[in-house]
Amino acid sequence: MGIFSFVKSVGESLFGKAEAAAKPVTASMTATPVAAPAAPPAAAIKEHIVNLGLPMPELDVKVEGERVILTGTAPTDEVREKVILAAGNTLGVAEVQDEITTPEPAVPSVFYTVQKGDTLWEIAEAQYGKGHGGKYPMIFEANKPM
Repeated sequence: MGIFSFVKSVGESLFGKAEAAAKPVTASMTATPVAAPAAPPAAAIKEHIVNLGLPMPELDVKVEGERVILTGTAPTDEVREKVILAAGNTLGVAEVQDEITTPEPAVPSVFYTVQKGDTLWEIAEAQYGKGHGGKYPMIFEANKPM
């Protein structure tokens, strides 16, 4: 349990996809700074998590500004972590407050913020030690279905 920080202006947009795709690009559009969008409604975040196939029927999602609060019981710590990532990797979400419980005690996890240009090999070496880049498939598998 705790609070996890995410990059608010990066992530999957859960609404407005059809409108954005239908909007034609015109010459009058200029590159002007735009504030990061607000977090989507709680129902959209919950639907996104369900659509990823994460088995958490008792999940409750609340949105307070740019913070998402997750409560409920996850079957495993792995599912709990993936639910946190799915909520946090949503456009407009800056923080996820984890209040999810699991039947087994949670083992402390390491979250890694991917930087532009990172490769799975480099991340594996950073997490498992120099010369262990070949463990990158473990990272790939651990982050499915994201």
